[in-house]
Amino acid sequence: MLVPVTGAHEILTIRTAGRGLTDVTARVAAVVSAAGVREGQCLVFCQHTSCSLLLAENASPDAAADLMDFLLRVAPDGDPSYRHVDEGPDDMAAHLRSALTRTSETLPVLGGRLALGTWQGLFLLEHRLRGSARRLVVQVSGA
Repeated sequence: MLVPVTGAHEILTIRTAGRGLTDVTARVAAVVSAAGVREGQCLVFCQHTSCSLLLAENASPDAAADLMDFLLRVAPDGDPSYRHVDEGPDDMAAHLRSALTRTSETLPVLGGRLALGTWQGLFLLEHRLRGSARRLVVQVSGA
């Protein structure tokens, strides 16, 4: 017996307040729910080069702060060795942080819901100092 494959997609616009993590779990979960897929996958793709996605601890704000501190040490703003500074001292650093993290995540869908662990959340990680409207493509497929 063949099981019909179904799917849906949506482009979410997420407004960030500037550098930091924005929890997008509920917004992505709503797309999954509306898609009507019981078993399958949810792909989330960030259409930008100065922010990224992160599957991370969602209970302690200290985890987010430690992550941001680490990324700032690895790719500091205003490093004089950067050539690409067209949009200010945080420009190239934001691109580097994005390259070191992920711009897409594929999450399992089980029982019509995202199959995340107890302490997991999906976050948009803004690397720029100023806020921006960011686009996430959410594509759900399965049966």
